[in-house]
Amino acid sequence: MSDSSPERKTVTACVLIIGNEILSGRTRDENLAFLAEQLNEAGVRLMEARVIPDVRDTIIDTVNAVRAQFDYVFTTGGIGPTHDDITSECVAAAFGLPLVRHPEAVRRMQQHYPPGGLNEARLRMANTPEGATLIDNPISIAPGFQIGNVFVLAGVPSIMRVMFEGVKHRLSGGLPMRSRTVTSGLTEGAMAADLSAIQDRFEDVEIGSYPFFRMGRPGTAIVLRATDPVRLAHATAEVFQMMVALGDQPVEAEG
Repeated sequence: MSDSSPERKTVTACVLIIGNEILSGRTRDENLAFLAEQLNEAGVRLMEARVIPDVRDTIIDTVNAVRAQFDYVFTTGGIGPTHDDITSECVAAAFGLPLVRHPEAVRRMQQHYPPGGLNEARLRMANTPEGATLIDNPISIAPGFQIGNVFVLAGVPSIMRVMFEGVKHRLSGGLPMRSRTVTSGLTEGAMAADLSAIQDRFEDVEIGSYPFFRMGRPGTAIVLRATDPVRLAHATAEVFQMMVALGDQPVEAEG
């Protein structure tokens, strides 16, 4: 089957990064880049990412909006043991489901903690919407969960990553987005008109221009992205030849 086959649709996703600590700047998000890369490898195109606060109505409204718009939604953050960890109850409310204490989650945590160590605060991490499927957490045991097309993951990067690896096989992906980069010593302004003309001829290829300074000298990296490798190769060749015609010696690479 060719990449242009109509049976291979674009599968989309949205990431919701939940937490006041992200919005305040106290904590830097490390999860978005990982999810974007991994989703692309799975044939799922990340179309949108939102950072929202630990506010009940905001979480509920946002979850409902994006789960209707995208094939998959991934949330990170807000499933810990403290009072401001409200993601699980908000996702349950978004689906109109009761929040229940998942018996399998409780069993795993009972085996993990020493006698007397599993207090009520920690047991909050066993709460999921009724009917949710657990997402394994081999690092600290307290699981994430999936309900419908929403995957609720931890905010701690190391835990989020192993959780995602555990659910990657559940995703039904489409075509992966491929990319190629052409780096030039030309400035954006020197090739803007020609680059615009190439974009007009290749509307199915995303072409981005990213200026840089290295050792005090300007340059530009042109990044091309598409699901069709043939169209991507043709567009890349045109960008390369355009730079040569302008007197440069560009360097091209995949990824």
